[in-house]
Amino acid sequence: MLVLLGFAMIAVFMVLIMTKKLTPVLALIIVPTIFGLFAGAGLGIGSMVMDSMKSMTSTAALLMFAIVYFGLMIDVGLFDPLVKFILRKLGNDPAKVVLGTAILAAAVSLDGDGSTTFILTTAAMLPVYLRLKMSPVVLTCVAGLANGTMNILPWGGPTARAATALKVDVNDVFVPMVPSLIAGLVVVFVFSWLLGLQERNRLRATAPEIWGDVADAGDVFDGGTRRSGAGTGGGPGVGLLESTETLVELADTGLTATALDPNRKTLRPKLFWFNLGLTVAVMVMLVANLVPLPYVFMVGSAIALLVNFPKVKEQGAQLVAHAPSIVAVVSMVMAAAVLTGVLNGTGMVKEMSAWLVHIIPAEMGPFMAVITGLLSIPMTFFMSNDAFYFGVLPVLSETAAHYGISGAEMARASITGQPFHLQSPLVPAILLLVSLAKVELGDHHKKVLWRTAVISVVMLAVGMLTGAIGIG
Repeated sequence: MLVLLGFAMIAVFMVLIMTKKLTPVLALIIVPTIFGLFAGAGLGIGSMVMDSMKSMTSTAALLMFAIVYFGLMIDVGLFDPLVKFILRKLGNDPAKVVLGTAILAAAVSLDGDGSTTFILTTAAMLPVYLRLKMSPVVLTCVAGLANGTMNILPWGGPTARAATALKVDVNDVFVPMVPSLIAGLVVVFVFSWLLGLQERNRLRATAPEIWGDVADAGDVFDGGTRRSGAGTGGGPGVGLLESTETLVELADTGLTATALDPNRKTLRPKLFWFNLGLTVAVMVMLVANLVPLPYVFMVGSAIALLVNFPKVKEQGAQLVAHAPSIVAVVSMVMAAAVLTGVLNGTGMVKEMSAWLVHIIPAEMGPFMAVITGLLSIPMTFFMSNDAFYFGVLPVLSETAAHYGISGAEMARASITGQPFHLQSPLVPAILLLVSLAKVELGDHHKKVLWRTAVISVVMLAVGMLTGAIGIG
């Protein structure tokens, strides 16, 4: 019964948010509550949720003050020069912009922290997407793909958990998986380019006020140049614009109203170097991990507000300006505690894991590593990495040992589901990403989930081809 209720709860939750019948916050609260009561939690469901919520408070504080800090830095103009630089280097081609987003997210993911990756990628790229009238969902999709793939780095967490759970050296797990990582990144970049081409075609059809009525995409998307007379309909689009910086000029004249309005009252150009130095210091503290990350952003936000907006009224106005984003992400983190509390408190996770292990036929034993890789895709989505790697993986590995499959091979297979895992609503970083980009979680899932599943399967297949993941 618990197995059925657990899987049904996850299925109902996903359907409701992807069909937009409920917001993620409501779905995270209502669905687990109903299923928890059916599972016999009774009045004890409150204690289950509160116990789960205790572990969420530091995450909520981190996300809240990170949103305040980087929202403030965008308002005061810290990222304006970077956006203009990106526009000039990538041109006005959406395909190049989306591919550049993937490369940036993958590069920043080297630090192993998803929140930092999404903060920096969104801060740098979201204004560009808004100026070019590109879909922010494409940004969240590409950033999620890149960061999820890079999450198998040994300092990212899952690889270390797998190695620890099976008592094998972390290098023995990661190094043989490097070809799989490379293959996964190649697929990420291919998906990014294709998404960019889709955006290119969509913009030609839906944003004629910027792109004009053109016969050939090359007349617009040629690395930042617009050719005179390219328009076929005689409209005011391409035919009237001949500068190599047309998109920058369009934005600067206010034709595309975004957070980077060059005339906004919150700009502080005289404090640019101070804000840059403060941001660098915050990033150094993030990487050094000398003090808790929520406290770093608390102090950073307080200093930034005090220096940039010395008047109390202005400080209050800034906090109010970012309140919608804060409420959206913090409420989702708190609501996620209901889902995790019910899953763990009722024993659903434990029973679901045991059921999956027991339904594997004996004749499938030699394929346990492959089965583990496939199971890691959905299982790490609806349960935490700790629950999967310390609760499920050891049981699977013990069974696999009877067929000559080593713990290292099982650990390697188990990390191939990480691209899919990173999109879970139980991962705070993904909640931060969709909140910063003002994207619905359901819209993000529609675009990203099948692509991350493909990447996970490709990584698993390459691991098999290279011998990193064997068959007993």
